[in-house]
Amino acid sequence: RVVSGLMVLARTPGAASKLSAQIREHDFGKTYLAVVHGAPSPLQGTYRDLLRRDPNERKTYVTDRMAKGVQEAVLDYDVLGTRAELSLVRIYLQTGRTHQIRMHFAALGHPLLGDTLYNKTPGTFPRQALHSASLSFVHPITGEPLNFHAPLPEDMQNLLT
Repeated sequence: RVVSGLMVLARTPGAASKLSAQIREHDFGKTYLAVVHGAPSPLQGTYRDLLRRDPNERKTYVTDRMAKGVQEAVLDYDVLGTRAELSLVRIYLQTGRTHQIRMHFAALGHPLLGDTLYNKTPGTFPRQALHSASLSFVHPITGEPLNFHAPLPEDMQNLLT
């Protein structure tokens, strides 16, 4: 709701089913840009955690063991730049768990700027500094490979200049 950028909506149940299958099979590419507190170290890598969603609290938590409702979550990241205790990070989702990006970075001490759910000091940014920058997938009807890109919005650009 408070994230900028791209999203896909299926127009039919059949198309939705085919897009969901691409996501499950990791054939649906998603890249995000985020502004986080601090500088993740190393400057590029992979975060792999077990995440548990609490539907009553509407929050996701890192856990250390598999159990009912726990799912593995994996993302790759690159720090693109750092300025004034903030870093711009490019994130490649390998899995798409609820609140995955927000939880991964918060658990590692680099919460998203403006995130009021997982960041105890969200700062003054009026929303989560998270942007869906690119999507790539196969059209569910035609089979055509599709790639979409959305530039970083001005409000996030201004954080780093």
